[in-house]
Amino acid sequence: MSHPTDFQGSVPDAIQQAIESAIDSAQVEVSGGGGHYVIRVISPAFEGKNMVESQRLVYGAITHLMTGDAPPVHAVDQLTTRTPA
Repeated sequence: MSHPTDFQGSVPDAIQQAIESAIDSAQVEVSGGGGHYVIRVISPAFEGKNMVESQRLVYGAITHLMTGDAPPVHAVDQLTTRTPA
């Protein structure tokens, strides 16, 4: 699967770094490619938040990677958020 973008570098690394910078103590796993990604985030920042609120935090952190004429992230096929066990 191919997704045209002018982004230079590792998109999964950019996603991970953006989330870790925006969400305190986030443990992030990113897989996928071709514009489609699966993201798993564990953080105490999700405590007391419902699923939609937690997912909004993640999407807010990566919005810059999903906008523009040729964004590196076309879709997040699966997003899992949870608090640490």
